[in-house]
Amino acid sequence: MTQQQTWSERRGGIQPRAPRFDFSGVPRRWFGGLALPTHLANGANLLFPMGERFFVRSVRHFEKVIADDPALLADVKAFYRQEGHHAGMHERYFEALEGQGFEIQGFLRWYRRLAYEGIERVTTPEMHLAATAALEHFTAILAEGALEQRLLDAAHPAMRELLLWHAAEEIEHKSVAFDVLKRVNPSYALRMAGLFFATVTLGGFWAAATLMFLAQDDALHPGTLRELKQVRETKGVQDRSIVRDVFWAGIKAYARRDFHPNQMDNEGLARAYLEEAFGAS
Repeated sequence: MTQQQTWSERRGGIQPRAPRFDFSGVPRRWFGGLALPTHLANGANLLFPMGERFFVRSVRHFEKVIADDPALLADVKAFYRQEGHHAGMHERYFEALEGQGFEIQGFLRWYRRLAYEGIERVTTPEMHLAATAALEHFTAILAEGALEQRLLDAAHPAMRELLLWHAAEEIEHKSVAFDVLKRVNPSYALRMAGLFFATVTLGGFWAAATLMFLAQDDALHPGTLRELKQVRETKGVQDRSIVRDVFWAGIKAYARRDFHPNQMDNEGLARAYLEEAFGAS
């Protein structure tokens, strides 16, 4: 078995799933009653729907290039469906956020104009694909942490299941965009440019969204920073940092010339959750 094999070849196919979640009872600070963990997740939630649709557009643009690879094409089609389900379900949570008293439409308009009506229009399809491959790498790292560290045990059940389902499927399709990029243009320079693009945009937009929520929740004060430590101590897990353990670790791994997403040994975590939640084989 080689690291370059697709999930279809190794696991019998990527399986799109369409669960439903009831967000009506989700409280304003749904992550253990704490503002910072809640709004880090809420900030990512705002980015997901438009981001997932960007991923699909970026891969679909090059679908003809992989038409001679049935296994990869099957994974690509399943990737579209998984990302579509993710976008739709996270977007359903927007209504709950507004019900909690948050004003999010202004941020969403700004995000759309800058990211997709601006940056996407002035950059190339190859750059979009390279950025998508790198962003999928970061999301796979986040997904691994969510499943392995069990930090989401402190979350409201609906949000916990939403994020764990998303995390498991991100691991399931973690190599799809990367494998398409290798077929389209295996240039290391392009891969690194996509990594830079992904790091700056994800970090910037995520920070902006999180700060917006914290400001609206009257939680922009030094004590808020101690909340992540409180979650770690309560759950008895190792000290983790988004900057160090997601961005920095992700950049170091991705920058290796021989990197492939399947070098991340996290598929067992995804399978265990999917079997528990959906009876997946």
